[in-house]
Amino acid sequence: MHLFLTSSPCDDNVPQGVCLPCILDARNGFVDRLAACWKPDSRAVIVSADPCNAALNDEMAQTFAGALAYHGLTLRDMTLIDARNERDAARIVTLADFLILAGGHVPTQLAFFEQLGLRALLREFTGTVMGISAGTMNCARTVYVQPELPGESLDPAFVRFAPGLGLTGFMLLPHYQRARHFTLDGRRLYEDITYADSMGRAFIALVDGSYIEQHAGRATLYGEAYRIADGRLTQICREGEALELGEAL
Repeated sequence: MHLFLTSSPCDDNVPQGVCLPCILDARNGFVDRLAACWKPDSRAVIVSADPCNAALNDEMAQTFAGALAYHGLTLRDMTLIDARNERDAARIVTLADFLILAGGHVPTQLAFFEQLGLRALLREFTGTVMGISAGTMNCARTVYVQPELPGESLDPAFVRFAPGLGLTGFMLLPHYQRARHFTLDGRRLYEDITYADSMGRAFIALVDGSYIEQHAGRATLYGEAYRIADGRLTQICREGEALELGEAL
């Protein structure tokens, strides 16, 4: 398996005359590295984060089909897995060359992954997987379920650490460039909530445009990123730079 763990792979700065909501973000060599492992005329599959939001899911599938084509990453087809065809998930994943794990609400997506039996389906998967935001977070062996919705950080029953897909050993947090300023339930999301949850653990916070590429048991971080461990924040990589993270699990 070739794994790309992104914060967001999307670039909203679409060239004039291109009728797409976004293209792929070429910063830090992302498009080049994805192209290097791309199978021509790939069967692409998106696993949704909100299986019951058909309109949003259809729009997302159209957006990514267009963005991939813009960069010359040719598709045979693009299939979406949500509540409408979840019974066919095993067959669809087995045939896929490129799998996108969409962004959304982490616990909602994790429950859908569990319902699909996706962890087991991916054990023999040899294609390319791209995680986006929540999809990236849920790739972890143990997922840090960072509180997001009002009330989640105050709910003693809210599960903050849960089994994920087991594709990587890194606990990742996306969109750090903006999420670092968020407040939730009257507290600062990072300084008052996430830092406390990092005691005895380590998270990697990615900004949009940064990502981890993982292949053959090795992982490399590209672009701006931070390590949060034992309540402390440290920048570990800068825009345009790369950092070998070593073993992925």
